[in-house]
Amino acid sequence: MNAQTEKAVFVGLIKHGDDEAKIYEYLEELEFLAQTAGAEGDRKFVQRLERPMNATYIGNGKLQEIAAYCEENNIRYCIFDDELSPMQQRNIEKIIKCCAVIDRTSLILEIFAQRAKTSYAKMQVELARYNYMLPRLAGMWTHLERQRGGHGTRGGMGETQIEADRRIVKERITRLKEQLKKVDRQMATQRSNRGQLVRLALVGYTNVGKSTLMNLLAKSDVFAENKLFATLDTTVRKVVIENVPFLLSDTVGFIRKLPTQLIEAFKSTLDEVREADILVHVVDISHPEFEEQMQVVENTLRDIGAANKPVYVVFNKIDAYTWEEYDEFSLTPPTKSNRSLDELRNSWLAQEKTPCIFISAINKTGIEKLRHDIYKMVAEIHAGRYPFNNFLW
Repeated sequence: MNAQTEKAVFVGLIKHGDDEAKIYEYLEELEFLAQTAGAEGDRKFVQRLERPMNATYIGNGKLQEIAAYCEENNIRYCIFDDELSPMQQRNIEKIIKCCAVIDRTSLILEIFAQRAKTSYAKMQVELARYNYMLPRLAGMWTHLERQRGGHGTRGGMGETQIEADRRIVKERITRLKEQLKKVDRQMATQRSNRGQLVRLALVGYTNVGKSTLMNLLAKSDVFAENKLFATLDTTVRKVVIENVPFLLSDTVGFIRKLPTQLIEAFKSTLDEVREADILVHVVDISHPEFEEQMQVVENTLRDIGAANKPVYVVFNKIDAYTWEEYDEFSLTPPTKSNRSLDELRNSWLAQEKTPCIFISAINKTGIEKLRHDIYKMVAEIHAGRYPFNNFLW
């Protein structure tokens, strides 16, 4: 997206059985994604359907309404909260002609492209974008350096040119995979050279404070910002608490509907998670849907083969937690928003299978207890590996 802020509208679908309030929360997240990419949210459009339309995702009448609004209000981007099929995208573009039609996957890929700093991260994102682009070449501008995203370059290429484009993309995908394999081997060698130090990996939904926590524990300077996917490159630091050394890694944040292309491209980066001894799951307790975010992280960990590792949950941002006291005379049943922080803390602490702590990384509340808990967990593993190092105890 352009450096100059341009307006975007967002499109969601309420399918049979969906919670309408939750769909609007998803669109809020989509707007946050757009803001991260440099666009300004303007309006949200939602339609109720049993299921997405095969040809156009939403109904033709709703598309006409969106097209008219975008043209009248100088909208630059129309962003859908699902991945559109190539056919759906082409058909939608025939109706919404005045602005770029983007789906959630394309938006996340754009953000990753903006955020990638190292050559390794840039190659990973480029691979993901080409894999996304490959089935969508028909109707796209043949010059591959000009990605879809509002350039207004559509249509008109003959079948021969499309086939040539497809061959170019496939060749670039092959070349990128070969380059990434070389870097992956180097990174695997680096991991093996770290010896048998205990490894902890910070995992969690995007923008929950992992990098801030990394900076506190490792006294490092990992980039931290109140935006989605502020960190793409895995950062590993050696940390010593009292007399116990261990490795702490800060990894890319997860998100709902994380594109499969990105999971595939970043699989080597996620090796730090797969090879960790303990996963420190950081949660934004102030987010109204933090439990759903936790489930997204757990599902993603399962997808990458890291579901069976010991997990220590860190509920962060207690300084931003808000709640409404429940009125016992109200006819409305109590909800999650009626739970006080103490009630939440007691309910989670009562679950013996889920060791956890409640902190504020920004205010450094609970950090000393967190360090002590980590010390005990790491020291126990360390003592098992080096039974004769009694000085640890």
